[in-house]
Amino acid sequence: MIPVKDQLNLFRDESTNAIINTDDGRYNEYIMAKNKVIDSQNKILDLEKEIEEIKNILYKLLENK
Repeated sequence: MIPVKDQLNLFRDESTNAIINTDDGRYNEYIMAKNKVIDSQNKILDLEKEIEEIKNILYKLLENK
């Protein structure tokens, strides 16, 4: 791999010409941030489902009156 000028953690792969970041700390930060976003999205989906269930229960209660 060829070092990228003025970049400590960046290298160019000779066979694919891709830039590769070898900074594990930054990668782990990225993965943690991505997982937080996914967890937040899952929580929102769960809340939407629960609200839909509550609405259905309320509609059923109103129909029975």
